Amino acid sequence: MCTTCGCSDAARSTEHAQPHEHAQPHDHPHEHGHSHEHGHSHEHGHSHEHGHSHEHGHSHEHGHSHEHDGGHPAEHRILRWERELVAKNARLAERNRLHFERTKTTVINVIGSPGAGKTALLEATIGRLGAEIGGVLEGDQATRRDADRIERAGARVVQINTDAGCHLDADMVDRGIEELAPVAGRLVFVENVGNLVCPALFDLGEHAKIVVLSVTEGDDKPLKYPHVFRVARLLVLSKVDLLPHVNFDTERCIEYARRVNPALDVVRVSPVRGDGLPQWCDYVRQWTKEARVWT
Repeated sequence: MCTTCGCSDAARSTEHAQPHEHAQPHDHPHEHGHSHEHGHSHEHGHSHEHGHSHEHGHSHEHGHSHEHDGGHPAEHRILRWERELVAKNARLAERNRLHFERTKTTVINVIGSPGAGKTALLEATIGRLGAEIGGVLEGDQATRRDADRIERAGARVVQINTDAGCHLDADMVDRGIEELAPVAGRLVFVENVGNLVCPALFDLGEHAKIVVLSVTEGDDKPLKYPHVFRVARLLVLSKVDLLPHVNFDTERCIEYARRVNPALDVVRVSPVRGDGLPQWCDYVRQWTKEARVWT
């Protein structure tokens, strides 16, 4: 998990680029029942349960490792810290969800590998849905290159840079939504950091997760990275205009994905040619209707 890939420290420090065209006042009173624990609780990837350092002025060369800490080895402390991290994120995600329900905001978490076509899909979607979209939270480790593309397409955007972090979490999304300040009842896309693993593990309070898989990737990805396909509501097979030029078996990929998640819907798109975009937008509008009838 994150303590293994090393993103846990960096994920605490996010950079929010101010959204351009801040047309409406920030009417976000935070009635969603959370205290905005943004002050970074200094869970830096170690638990601060150091015990003591055993630097007593003698060497303690007893032939044992001195992993005292109550007799628990380091692996146990890491596992406990991971559970605490996920539990804290789940609490914040639930608070996000309550806020989204109250404001009838549809939040869609877009997950996929680097280069899968996530930003291109959103650009094409903005062109079709226009004012139905309240904005985009753009997750990347560095730069605001994709945020600039989203702005040029016509949507408001907040860039969230994670440095070495490999995913967005519920706290980042909470702060991003606060800064974006979308009009109630609108649709917000979260373009997660390019990664098929960690983003699937962290609940953001979203209405739906979707996974974008390009035909330039392997058709066995659903078997190699099953969790993201298991939690997704929709598989978007992107860049289908390139199928004549790549070795990708579409039907086999879909069969693998449905082994993992039999209920998974699939849409095949090409933002370049426009293939599948009406069907994709139908899914998005359906999710928006679902969100608006939340109580």
